[in-house]
Amino acid sequence: MEQLFLITSEYGIHARPATRLVNLAMTFHAEIDLSAMGKTVNLKSIMGLMSLGIYKGEIVKISVSGSDAEKALIAIADFIITENLGKLA
Repeated sequence: MEQLFLITSEYGIHARPATRLVNLAMTFHAEIDLSAMGKTVNLKSIMGLMSLGIYKGEIVKISVSGSDAEKALIAIADFIITENLGKLA
């Protein structure tokens, strides 16, 4: 399963929301990847996520697989939208 998001936050995905996003991802058993700018990282890795340097206007893809993939994708999408990081692309 996957979903695309357009990052709309003025600051992109900076340290504080990135940490919260990684912590959320870690609550699921599913494999969760984030792809942006031609690179893919494990969303359970703060260093991986921060290494992408995601700014406003970027399109990111969240890909999930595993036993609780659907729940994980719903929770991550909800976080991105309600925290005003981005919107569905």
